[in-house]
Amino acid sequence: MTAYFMTDIGKSREENQDYVLCEESAVGSLPNLFLVADGMGGHRGGDYASRFCVETIRQMVAESRLPSAVMILQEAIKTANTRLREEAARDESLRGMGTTMVAATLLGKSLYVANVGDSRLYVYSEGKLRQITEDHSLVEAMVRNGELGRVEAKFHPNKNIITRALGGHPEVTADFFEVAVGEDDRILMCTDGLSNMVDDREMEELLGDYQDDLEQAARKLVQRANDNGGRDNITVIMIKP
Repeated sequence: MTAYFMTDIGKSREENQDYVLCEESAVGSLPNLFLVADGMGGHRGGDYASRFCVETIRQMVAESRLPSAVMILQEAIKTANTRLREEAARDESLRGMGTTMVAATLLGKSLYVANVGDSRLYVYSEGKLRQITEDHSLVEAMVRNGELGRVEAKFHPNKNIITRALGGHPEVTADFFEVAVGEDDRILMCTDGLSNMVDDREMEELLGDYQDDLEQAARKLVQRANDNGGRDNITVIMIKP
């Protein structure tokens, strides 16, 4: 297994509030660990929230003695949420901060994924890109309820309203997915700075062109997001099983 990550401030933001962990070697009992977070909450809060949660989750995973990947990630995410809220309660400048999170670990041919918010994980397989995670956003909920079409959702003015995030409530619920992956598949993790700027078809085409070069694939995706406007920070992890 190999991986490559890249994070970029984009063209419109003054700071990068994304944070990433790309560990190809073991973290605790997990053989690898990949995390992408997109912070929110003012000038200081967003950067603090994403970094704090990634570092807390890594620490909790490293120390965990729980028997399964899902249980390990679930406990780590809940602990990060609790500790983040405690940090916000202690410092007025951090009030209201939060972060999205997508986490993954690859155990043999099984990929275990957890997400909170609208950072995403995709699997590229046999020339097709498939989104595994489901966005926790107002617009995505409207699409699922049949109130809004997929095309309209892409340009909806409320598309950035998140319905679930770490730090938002005392209890947080992550969605979990288990996906079978083969050695020819590619795994893409990203913040919405990519997915809002580059549609799935464009990503699919770029991955088809650069699927054997993870670094070039990541760089081309970030470049395309910036070429299309770069309105947010952009973070990408590419993984080859």
